[in-house]
Amino acid sequence: MRFIYEEKPWLAYYTANVPADIELVENKSVGEAFDESVEQYKKKTAMIYYGAKITYQKLKDQVDRLANALSDLGVKKGDRVGLLLLNSPEFLYSYFAAAKVGAVLTQISPVYVSLEIRHQLEDSGAEHLICQDILYAGVEKTGVTFKNVILTNVADSLPWAKRAMSKGILRGVYQKMASPAPEIYEGKGMYRMKALLETYQPDPPQVKIDTKVDLLVLPYTGGTTGAPKGVMITHFNTMNNFEQQVKFWSDRMKFGEETIIGFMPFYHQAGCCQAVNMMLMGGTLVIITSPDLDEILLSVVKYKATQFVGAPSLFEMLKDYKKTSRVNWRNLKMLSCGADTLHEETSRDWEERTGTILTNTYGMTETTAVTHTNPEGNERHGSIGIPISSTMAAILDPEEDRYVPAGEIGELVVNGPQITVGYWQNPDATAECEAVINGIRWWRTGDLASMTEDGYFSIYDRKRDLIKYKGLRVYAREVEEVLKEHSQIKEVGVVGERDKLVGENVKAVIVLESDARGKVSEKDIREYCEEKLAHYKIPRIVEFVGEIPKTDIGKVSRREIRKQEED
Repeated sequence: MRFIYEEKPWLAYYTANVPADIELVENKSVGEAFDESVEQYKKKTAMIYYGAKITYQKLKDQVDRLANALSDLGVKKGDRVGLLLLNSPEFLYSYFAAAKVGAVLTQISPVYVSLEIRHQLEDSGAEHLICQDILYAGVEKTGVTFKNVILTNVADSLPWAKRAMSKGILRGVYQKMASPAPEIYEGKGMYRMKALLETYQPDPPQVKIDTKVDLLVLPYTGGTTGAPKGVMITHFNTMNNFEQQVKFWSDRMKFGEETIIGFMPFYHQAGCCQAVNMMLMGGTLVIITSPDLDEILLSVVKYKATQFVGAPSLFEMLKDYKKTSRVNWRNLKMLSCGADTLHEETSRDWEERTGTILTNTYGMTETTAVTHTNPEGNERHGSIGIPISSTMAAILDPEEDRYVPAGEIGELVVNGPQITVGYWQNPDATAECEAVINGIRWWRTGDLASMTEDGYFSIYDRKRDLIKYKGLRVYAREVEEVLKEHSQIKEVGVVGERDKLVGENVKAVIVLESDARGKVSEKDIREYCEEKLAHYKIPRIVEFVGEIPKTDIGKVSRREIRKQEED
């Protein structure tokens, strides 16, 4: 018996030029796709880095020189290479060079502390490292040793006139970090990327890639349940998710025509795929190393961006930011929001402020990048939209391998060529995320969601964030949505706090607007909720704070909120 999910009701919302299924890219590696793009767009500007324009021809020259250097230094197919870089041209040099030699990049967050860096390096088995010089001190503290370490400086690709002021492009903690002493390069296996690019010829090795087997990248999940896990993403995954996106958004993603502002962190899978996609389709990527709102807005106007992609936290700030009106957002082909839950209030406020609609998009590290989006002209507030081409989605019972009816809440599962082959050296964790029904291999996302009868999906919460009060289910996001509508609440995070008598109490951690501090009480918050939430969903505990902990891409970190309580 075929269930509603297998009937794919969402296909009714595909426009005439969007295929239900793409023609799978079976045997083309990312390196080969990059070379094809360069061949077509040689003289076009590929990247702009604080005024420095890098053509596709120059980009390929640098990539091929680095690939040659990596090969000569002993980096082989299948070797893991740690990549600890800020947004920069060198990130993409490293990405495509590694792809050409068949190495596997494991991207590391620049905000990680030494303990977190060590776990990822040791778990992945990285024997080589490409690192921002100002971040290398954190690596040294781990005690991990490498065959080769390649360091690069933020000034390396800057125009000559700006190199002396390179610290000016860094913000926050990065400004206080110092480059290592020059003597460090006298050590065995220590190299400057700049010197390697000047020394080696653009003659990369010819390496045969098995696209379905050979890994391209090994990003790590955020470690929300235990230690972070490596997610195995192949060339096949990456090439097909790229193909899925350009086919689904064919009206808004034109080869050789797009310009995007690269401010989302490249180490994160969302930012990385966004940057790589631009290079594979002949677009122009404007790279910002450590952005602020003014710089982002200025770049959109100055470089006539055609696409703008950001996390919900960015749009939450921009919708109330005075200078947001300097951009005519209607001129952009696509305004897309992803990497976290887009609250309905944020979406509506943005539309009211700018007259444009945010395209809510969904994906996760385990799905390479994208599985769902809202189709143009049929966007729905509060929904992640519908599955893109060659993607199936369903709602399963969180504990059993069985479908639940449309309209009911369960765990979102997905199927498609972009889905990871599993977790690195962790078959048990992989098996926990897999389900097979009617011969279809589903990947459990860990997100609680529902689907309407006509195929639109909505996310309610992470499975781990479900709060159980006296056996009743409370979805943290539902409570957050209600609280965010309060005019005096700036930010909120909701978690469950253990209680022996009831299981878990609902706890709201709130940042008030500056003019409301000291004026709004816990009682006021609970009374506000009484008309909007069932009694068991009303926060029993309300805590006012000056700041809510966030992840390095701006998500409210419920994990950190819970951790603070435990500490």
